[in-house]
Amino acid sequence: MGTHAVECSQQQEEGEYIFRSRYPPVQVPDNVTLPDFVLHNVELYADRLAFVDATTSKGYTYGEVARDIRRFAKALRSLGLRKGRVVLVVLPNVPEYAIVALGIMAAGGVFSGANPAAHSSEIMKQVESADGKLIVSDLPTYHKVKDCGLPVIILGEERVEGTIHWDELLEAADRASSRTDHLTNQEDEIVQQTDLCALPFSSGTTGLSKGVMLTHRNLVANLCSTLFSVSPEMIGQVTTLGLIPFFHIYGITGICCATIRNKGKVVVMRRYELRAFLNALIAHEVTFAPIVPPIILALVKNPIVDEFELKKLKLRSIMTAAAPLAPEILNEFEKKFPDVQVQEAYGMTEHSCITLSHSDQHIAKRNSVGFILPNLEVKFVDPDTGRSLPKNTPGEICVKSQCVMKGYYKNESETCLTIDKDGWLHTGDIGYIDNDGDIFLVDRIKELIKYKGFQVAPAELEGILLTHPSVEDAAVVGLPDEEAGEIPAAWVVLNSKAKESHEDIINYVASTIAQYKRVRVVQFVDSIPKSPSGKIMRRLIKEKMLEKLKECTK
Repeated sequence: MGTHAVECSQQQEEGEYIFRSRYPPVQVPDNVTLPDFVLHNVELYADRLAFVDATTSKGYTYGEVARDIRRFAKALRSLGLRKGRVVLVVLPNVPEYAIVALGIMAAGGVFSGANPAAHSSEIMKQVESADGKLIVSDLPTYHKVKDCGLPVIILGEERVEGTIHWDELLEAADRASSRTDHLTNQEDEIVQQTDLCALPFSSGTTGLSKGVMLTHRNLVANLCSTLFSVSPEMIGQVTTLGLIPFFHIYGITGICCATIRNKGKVVVMRRYELRAFLNALIAHEVTFAPIVPPIILALVKNPIVDEFELKKLKLRSIMTAAAPLAPEILNEFEKKFPDVQVQEAYGMTEHSCITLSHSDQHIAKRNSVGFILPNLEVKFVDPDTGRSLPKNTPGEICVKSQCVMKGYYKNESETCLTIDKDGWLHTGDIGYIDNDGDIFLVDRIKELIKYKGFQVAPAELEGILLTHPSVEDAAVVGLPDEEAGEIPAAWVVLNSKAKESHEDIINYVASTIAQYKRVRVVQFVDSIPKSPSGKIMRRLIKEKMLEKLKECTK
């Protein structure tokens, strides 16, 4: 293994330092869709449990998953869904989620997951931006989608007047005439690997949310790279915790699709609560848990953990990728859970999910986000000059592979800022590669705030603040927070007639957005510092805010 270390091929390709995986390339099959790829050999595992609800124990076997993906795809076509049309899925994590997403893709549609905790106005914005044609939701979330002006399919036991019920729809698909099957044979309706299959929304490197166009080929290629080290003996052996939201690219690809491909089991959790989390780990004998740093912090510090018999845990590894993990928290976790391997990974929606990771064959160094996966090329460039940099020299991480998105939906200008003319995806993150091929993150160029693993765009919050009649100017930054990682904080310039308090401004923003996006700290100032080109000087604001908070706590 050590003999190929870093294949960094300091091939000076036109003076560039380009780094590749220490492992040989893996084959990506042609002409296969994502549903067909992950369901490969499913008939051999028909009776094995694929998804189980952590609380109710409701589950689906592989036979039922494959059957219902086909039924839902047929039902969607009978409803008139044409190839390339977008279906929004506004659901919490439920055992049916992957069936819904893969059924949409199998029908030739495009799956676009939305956060069910989002404000109704945010969901409407995604519906409009994605040109959505249909919504899949449930009764608790229905009030957020009922005014979107689209047909709604409702999952669950309850019937809602004016909607299409999931079970009835699937039963109708079973009775559908051969005319529906004929539709799928029309040449323009055959699903190709180059077709779009997913349109997740990401803030990218520049702030406001944009639809990321991903094809079947993108996601199949990503799974081939990320699962390259899975040995035949591991097939069907891994029980994964499904707590990361499935509307997120890692939830649907890294958890649901990767597990179906490897015929493991997903223990589905709708929401995080520490006791329920620990109960799920123990009762369902979870072996792999992708989680975010605030949960790791709770496992280390919360006394509730001591109520449980931790020796009953079957957990072998955890993965964190949504936000950086503080070294001191990592040390404490390893002391408390010495048999659990901690893997930090790195990925982005624009690259179809995981980009850098660990494998069972090679665990990268502590605090590294992993090594370069097979089939990927990575380089590190000086953000100011664009010059590529050698090993051990921090620069913007750029990646090139078959996993790179087609672009942002109806947003050519942002696409050109993110993918250059040579096909390199610019991540907006600063990092470096060491002599052994392990990659370390240093800083983020992008201004996104990571609150408990969720991305919060300062530009969005600033836009809302500026709609307040008393606000003249505003700037939002992320302040460090032990529990959340970062919290949104705002500098606000009020006009001379304003009577609002800090609390009034916080509540104004909270009334129109999801809970995790809320501004937690507001400070009133006379002006917002900006560069000559008009850019907000966020680093300076952050320093000043922290200074003021320290003074207040003295």
